[in-house]
Amino acid sequence: MTFGDHRAGQMVQWGAMSASEVWYVSYGSNMSRRRLECYIRGGRPPGASVTYAGARDRTMPVEDVGVDLPGSLYFAGDSTVWGGGTAFYDHDVPGPIPARAYRMTVGQFVDVAAQEMHRLPDPDDPLHDVLLDGLPNGLPDGRHAAGPGVYETLIEVGLLDNLPMLTFTAPHGLETVPHTRPEPAYLAMLADGLRDAHGWDDQRIEAYFARMMGHVNR
Repeated sequence: MTFGDHRAGQMVQWGAMSASEVWYVSYGSNMSRRRLECYIRGGRPPGASVTYAGARDRTMPVEDVGVDLPGSLYFAGDSTVWGGGTAFYDHDVPGPIPARAYRMTVGQFVDVAAQEMHRLPDPDDPLHDVLLDGLPNGLPDGRHAAGPGVYETLIEVGLLDNLPMLTFTAPHGLETVPHTRPEPAYLAMLADGLRDAHGWDDQRIEAYFARMMGHVNR
Protein backbone atom coordinates (compact mmCIF):
# COMPACT_ATOMS: atom_id res chain seq x y z
CA MET A 1 0.00 0.00 0.00
CA THR A 2 1.65 3.23 -1.19
CA PHE A 3 0.75 6.77 -0.20
CA GLY A 4 1.22 9.98 -2.15
CA ASP A 5 3.23 13.06 -1.32
CA HIS A 6 1.26 15.86 0.30
CA ARG A 7 3.81 18.40 -1.00
CA ALA A 8 2.73 17.57 -4.53
CA GLY A 9 -0.93 18.15 -3.73
CA GLN A 10 -1.78 14.45 -3.89
CA MET A 11 -2.70 14.03 -0.26
CA VAL A 12 -6.37 13.85 0.67
CA GLN A 13 -7.41 16.34 3.35
CA TRP A 14 -8.32 14.82 6.69
CA GLY A 15 -11.88 16.13 6.51
CA ALA A 16 -14.60 15.06 8.95
CA MET A 17 -13.29 12.03 10.78
CA SER A 18 -12.89 10.40 14.16
CA ALA A 19 -11.31 12.65 16.76
CA SER A 20 -10.14 9.67 18.77
CA GLU A 21 -8.01 7.52 16.42
CA VAL A 22 -4.99 7.88 14.15
CA TRP A 23 -2.55 5.60 12.36
CA TYR A 24 0.90 5.66 13.90
CA VAL A 25 3.35 4.86 11.09
CA SER A 26 6.73 3.40 12.02
CA TYR A 27 9.65 3.06 9.60
CA GLY A 28 12.15 2.02 12.31
CA SER A 29 12.30 -0.40 15.21
CA ASN A 30 8.59 0.03 16.03
CA MET A 31 7.80 -1.89 12.86
CA SER A 32 8.38 -4.80 15.24
CA ARG A 33 5.21 -5.38 17.22
CA ARG A 34 7.35 -6.74 20.09
CA ARG A 35 9.17 -3.43 20.27
CA LEU A 36 5.98 -1.35 20.04
CA GLU A 37 4.49 -3.41 22.86
CA CYS A 38 7.10 -1.95 25.22
CA TYR A 39 5.75 1.53 24.47
CA ILE A 40 2.16 0.39 25.01
CA ARG A 41 2.42 -2.10 27.88
CA GLY A 42 5.83 -1.18 29.25
CA GLY A 43 9.06 -3.18 29.29
CA ARG A 44 12.49 -3.42 27.71
CA PRO A 45 13.00 -4.53 24.10
CA PRO A 46 15.62 -7.24 23.43
CA GLY A 47 19.04 -5.63 23.14
CA ALA A 48 17.95 -2.21 24.44
CA SER A 49 19.30 -0.43 27.53
CA VAL A 50 16.05 1.34 28.51
CA THR A 51 12.88 0.05 30.20
CA TYR A 52 9.76 1.91 29.13
CA ALA A 53 6.84 2.95 31.32
CA GLY A 54 4.20 2.15 28.70
CA ALA A 55 1.11 4.10 27.68
CA ARG A 56 -1.75 5.05 29.96
CA ASP A 57 -4.03 2.91 27.76
CA ARG A 58 -2.23 -0.44 27.51
CA THR A 59 -4.51 -1.97 24.89
CA MET A 60 -2.44 -3.18 21.95
CA PRO A 61 -3.57 -2.04 18.48
CA VAL A 62 -5.96 -4.57 16.98
CA GLU A 63 -5.23 -3.46 13.42
CA ASP A 64 -2.00 -2.81 11.54
CA VAL A 65 -0.92 -2.86 7.91
CA GLY A 66 2.31 -2.77 5.93
CA VAL A 67 2.63 0.45 3.90
CA ASP A 68 5.14 2.15 1.62
CA LEU A 69 5.92 5.80 2.28
CA PRO A 70 7.29 8.54 0.04
CA GLY A 71 10.68 9.66 1.26
CA SER A 72 13.83 7.91 2.41
CA LEU A 73 15.30 6.34 5.54
CA TYR A 74 18.79 7.01 6.90
CA PHE A 75 20.75 6.11 10.03
CA ALA A 76 22.31 8.86 12.15
CA GLY A 77 23.27 9.82 15.68
CA ASP A 78 24.42 7.70 18.60
CA SER A 79 21.45 6.09 20.33
CA THR A 80 21.30 6.04 24.13
CA VAL A 81 18.91 3.08 23.84
CA TRP A 82 20.68 0.83 21.31
CA GLY A 83 24.09 2.38 20.72
CA GLY A 84 25.01 3.28 17.15
CA GLY A 85 22.82 4.98 14.58
CA THR A 86 19.03 5.02 14.60
CA ALA A 87 16.55 5.33 11.75
CA PHE A 88 15.19 8.69 10.67
CA TYR A 89 12.75 9.62 7.92
CA ASP A 90 13.31 12.34 5.33
CA HIS A 91 9.98 13.06 3.66
CA ASP A 92 11.59 15.31 1.07
CA VAL A 93 13.95 12.75 -0.49
CA PRO A 94 12.73 10.29 -3.16
CA GLY A 95 11.68 6.85 -1.93
CA PRO A 96 9.68 4.85 -1.23
CA ILE A 97 10.47 3.02 2.01
CA PRO A 98 8.61 0.22 3.80
CA ALA A 99 6.78 1.04 7.02
CA ARG A 100 4.04 -0.31 9.28
CA ALA A 101 0.89 1.56 10.31
CA TYR A 102 -0.83 0.83 13.63
CA ARG A 103 -4.33 2.05 14.32
CA MET A 104 -4.47 3.49 17.84
CA THR A 105 -6.08 6.21 19.91
CA VAL A 106 -4.77 9.75 19.87
CA GLY A 107 -3.84 9.30 23.55
CA GLN A 108 -1.78 6.21 22.79
CA PHE A 109 -0.02 7.96 19.92
CA VAL A 110 0.85 10.89 22.19
CA ASP A 111 2.21 8.48 24.82
CA VAL A 112 4.30 6.58 22.25
CA ALA A 113 5.64 9.88 20.94
CA ALA A 114 6.49 11.04 24.48
CA GLN A 115 8.56 7.93 25.14
CA GLU A 116 10.34 8.31 21.78
CA MET A 117 11.14 11.85 22.96
CA HIS A 118 12.60 10.41 26.22
CA ARG A 119 9.72 11.67 28.34
CA LEU A 120 7.13 9.95 30.49
CA PRO A 121 3.52 9.91 29.27
CA ASP A 122 1.71 12.97 30.60
CA PRO A 123 -2.08 13.57 30.62
CA ASP A 124 -1.32 17.28 30.04
CA ASP A 125 0.98 16.68 27.06
CA PRO A 126 0.35 19.63 24.67
CA LEU A 127 0.69 17.31 21.66
CA HIS A 128 -2.74 15.87 22.51
CA ASP A 129 -4.43 19.23 21.92
CA VAL A 130 -2.34 19.86 18.81
CA LEU A 131 -3.67 16.66 17.26
CA LEU A 132 -7.28 17.16 18.28
CA ASP A 133 -7.20 20.74 16.98
CA GLY A 134 -5.57 19.57 13.75
CA LEU A 135 -7.81 16.61 13.01
CA PRO A 136 -10.47 18.52 11.03
CA ASN A 137 -8.06 20.05 8.49
CA GLY A 138 -4.64 18.46 8.93
CA LEU A 139 -1.43 19.82 10.40
CA PRO A 140 -0.25 23.17 8.99
CA ASP A 141 2.12 22.34 6.11
CA GLY A 142 1.75 18.69 7.13
CA ARG A 143 4.20 19.09 10.02
CA HIS A 144 4.43 20.05 13.67
CA ALA A 145 7.59 20.65 15.73
CA ALA A 146 6.99 19.43 19.27
CA GLY A 147 10.58 20.40 20.11
CA PRO A 148 14.14 20.36 18.75
CA GLY A 149 14.89 16.74 19.70
CA VAL A 150 15.60 13.82 17.39
CA TYR A 151 12.04 12.43 17.28
CA GLU A 152 10.12 15.63 17.98
CA THR A 153 9.12 16.53 14.41
CA LEU A 154 5.65 15.20 13.59
CA ILE A 155 4.75 14.58 9.94
CA GLU A 156 1.47 13.56 8.36
CA VAL A 157 2.19 11.01 5.62
CA GLY A 158 -1.23 10.07 4.28
CA LEU A 159 -4.78 9.00 4.97
CA LEU A 160 -6.11 5.48 5.52
CA ASP A 161 -9.73 4.54 6.23
CA ASN A 162 -10.45 8.24 6.65
CA LEU A 163 -7.94 8.51 9.51
CA PRO A 164 -4.67 10.49 9.44
CA MET A 165 -1.37 8.65 9.22
CA LEU A 166 1.32 10.23 11.39
CA THR A 167 4.98 9.60 12.07
CA PHE A 168 7.79 11.46 13.78
CA THR A 169 11.42 12.07 12.89
CA ALA A 170 14.30 14.50 13.44
CA PRO A 171 14.38 18.13 12.29
CA HIS A 172 17.52 17.37 10.24
CA GLY A 173 17.47 15.64 6.87
CA LEU A 174 19.30 12.86 5.08
CA GLU A 175 21.85 15.19 3.51
CA THR A 176 22.49 17.46 6.52
CA VAL A 177 23.99 15.10 9.13
CA PRO A 178 26.68 12.38 9.23
CA HIS A 179 25.32 8.87 8.82
CA THR A 180 26.24 6.31 11.49
CA ARG A 181 26.10 2.53 11.58
CA PRO A 182 23.28 0.93 13.63
CA GLU A 183 23.94 -1.90 16.08
CA PRO A 184 22.81 -5.48 15.23
CA ALA A 185 20.16 -5.52 18.00
CA TYR A 186 18.52 -2.46 16.51
CA LEU A 187 18.58 -3.86 12.98
CA ALA A 188 17.06 -7.07 14.35
CA MET A 189 13.99 -5.09 15.45
CA LEU A 190 13.64 -3.54 12.00
CA ALA A 191 14.06 -6.95 10.39
CA ASP A 192 11.38 -8.42 12.65
CA GLY A 193 8.92 -5.78 11.48
CA LEU A 194 9.80 -6.16 7.80
CA ARG A 195 9.21 -9.91 7.96
CA ASP A 196 5.92 -9.58 9.82
CA ALA A 197 4.40 -6.56 8.06
CA HIS A 198 5.78 -7.01 4.53
CA GLY A 199 6.67 -10.70 4.31
CA TRP A 200 10.28 -9.95 3.32
CA ASP A 201 12.86 -12.72 3.48
CA ASP A 202 16.35 -12.33 4.95
CA GLN A 203 18.00 -11.71 1.58
CA ARG A 204 15.68 -8.82 0.75
CA ILE A 205 16.08 -7.36 4.24
CA GLU A 206 19.87 -7.48 4.05
CA ALA A 207 19.83 -5.81 0.63
CA TYR A 208 17.57 -3.05 1.99
CA PHE A 209 19.82 -2.41 4.97
CA ALA A 210 22.91 -2.35 2.74
CA ARG A 211 21.27 0.22 0.47
CA MET A 212 20.16 2.39 3.40
CA MET A 213 23.69 2.29 4.88
CA GLY A 214 25.38 3.24 1.63
CA HIS A 215 26.33 6.64 3.02
CA VAL A 216 27.35 5.59 6.52
CA ASN A 217 30.33 7.62 7.68
CA ARG A 218 31.27 5.55 10.72
